[in-house]
Amino acid sequence: MTHPTHQTPAPHGSPARSPLHGHGSHEAGHDAHSHGTHTHEQDGLAELLDLDADLFAAQLAAAMRSIAERAGDDVERIVDLGAGSGTGTVALLKQFPSAQVTAVDSSSHMLEQLTRTAAAKNLDARVHLLEADAGTGLPGVTDADLVWASASMHHMDDPAATLDIIFKALRPGGLLAVAELDGMPRFLAEDAVPERPGLEGRFREALTTLHAEEVPHMGADWGALLATAGFTLEDERTENLELRPPAGGSAGLYAHGTLSRIRGALVGRIDPADLEALDTLVNGGPADVRHRDDLVVRSTRQLWIARRPTDSGS
Repeated sequence: MTHPTHQTPAPHGSPARSPLHGHGSHEAGHDAHSHGTHTHEQDGLAELLDLDADLFAAQLAAAMRSIAERAGDDVERIVDLGAGSGTGTVALLKQFPSAQVTAVDSSSHMLEQLTRTAAAKNLDARVHLLEADAGTGLPGVTDADLVWASASMHHMDDPAATLDIIFKALRPGGLLAVAELDGMPRFLAEDAVPERPGLEGRFREALTTLHAEEVPHMGADWGALLATAGFTLEDERTENLELRPPAGGSAGLYAHGTLSRIRGALVGRIDPADLEALDTLVNGGPADVRHRDDLVVRSTRQLWIARRPTDSGS
């Protein structure tokens, strides 16, 4: 497994090396990006991205099939933009067995996690690493057949500039798939904490305000942005997903990781009584989400698939 700083996706058959949203840096991990990047925070984010990919594996697989239907059989060079822990990279490698993937992330720690994941699955010979901020450039990446950007585009300071970088990294006729979600996944019933009804809704309201300040492009009309950037939109879909997994499994861990990560961002933005109620959901007590049997995982996810026209210039 090679680890170049600047790496062009390798051609079919040549040796190579390697969250997402499957997803890259998912919304559940937004506050790690905004409020700290210590190793333990990144470890927790990687675990959360892996849990998300596990719970929403069917949705990710369906997205990959939709992309493959439009990409055809000759996909050899793929870019996973904001690769995170590598869930998207792995899904791409499985869907396109002849392809090499360049996994791009600005976090060296995430790329190290991805390296270990790829090696454990014997996929490391087909993955390249590129530590870079895609908002400023993709050095060495040219003539890609496919770019996958899962829960990463809303983090870009200038979406138009990033889309121009991606456009130039794709070959004429190449595809860009943008996957986004509408914010923090939902887990709780209205009366999950009886003395604080509507608790989770207030969390989401506070986070929406925070996002407007820190990630203003969350919820952007990517279809319009893609068209303005010169892409031809081929598919656009929104799915309101609702999972009712058994108690004591990955859903409880996913809810616990998500709620624990948002706590710091909510301090000063919600009623202290709501913050105390949040603590009862993650502190190991009887109301802790890891012990509950009433969790329902809800998430709204969107997918846009667009093509760089074959008659576009360089």
